[in-house]
Amino acid sequence: AFSVDVVCHLVRQIKAEFPDCAVTLSLGEFPREAYQAMFDAGADRYLLRHETADKAHYEKLHPSSMSFDNRMRCLHDLKDIGYQTGCGFMVGSPYQTARTLAEDLKFIEEFRPEMCGIGPFIPQKDTPFRDFPAGTCEQTVYLLSLLRLIQPNLLLPATTALGTIRPDGRERGLQAGANVVMPNLSPLGVRKKYALYDGKLCTGEEAAQCIGCLSRRVASVGCRIVTARGDIIR
Repeated sequence: AFSVDVVCHLVRQIKAEFPDCAVTLSLGEFPREAYQAMFDAGADRYLLRHETADKAHYEKLHPSSMSFDNRMRCLHDLKDIGYQTGCGFMVGSPYQTARTLAEDLKFIEEFRPEMCGIGPFIPQKDTPFRDFPAGTCEQTVYLLSLLRLIQPNLLLPATTALGTIRPDGRERGLQAGANVVMPNLSPLGVRKKYALYDGKLCTGEEAAQCIGCLSRRVASVGCRIVTARGDIIR
């Protein structure tokens, strides 16, 4: 929806008004020079799910116009440029096996991202995967705990998908080792347009106007919300 020039302009505006914040982008695949321009404008982090570290599995999940090699090129470009880089995958995605999950964990161990976002796969009615079963909260929480052991200082979100598939899913994620919650700041009038999966959790608790509600849910499992930048110190 936005050209690289527009993104750079927005990033510069944000950094000018809030110089101490960490600007995180998640806009998909671009040539290296576009990533460099956004980084030079002031972007700090970039999130790009690798989806799967297995090429054959990737090709089952994506149209032929998309390339596993290009996705991996993007991730390595982002890290090489200097972004705090995030990757991730859906737990229980179609055609996923124990072997592909093991490849994901090995990739994350070797790539050493600053953030890793995982959440249960939830079908979406307008896609070819609408009839596949959803991933489970239990397996997602288990994998969160493994990622915490693999990389102790990883920024690891308790995702909205976890809260969608189970009412206490995000709290269970925090108990398993997640250390990030990501408030949904989208205006209420447009949240139903979200189309990554069906039934997305869409409550006032995620919005800035009800941060107190989210704080109480986080406190219920012995945690507290800290609004610092959360930079990883290697």
